[in-house]
Amino acid sequence: MNTAQATAFQANSGFTAADVSVVLVSLVFAVLLLWGVWALRTAYVGWAEARISQRQFLGVAVRFVVMYVVLTFFLLS
Repeated sequence: MNTAQATAFQANSGFTAADVSVVLVSLVFAVLLLWGVWALRTAYVGWAEARISQRQFLGVAVRFVVMYVVLTFFLLS
């Protein structure tokens, strides 16, 4: 945004565009963490009840960690 757009945005909304950016990035990470907890818990229950193997459980955990690292790199860089 140019200066006029940023000033108009702040005048009409009461906060800056940077504040909106922080809230949106925080929301994305909160949703990702909630999804990750759900996925890991579901995988753990499946592993504990011998419906999935330990390798499949580790695959879920590794995918979650990789998604978190990649999203962190793209959103916080």
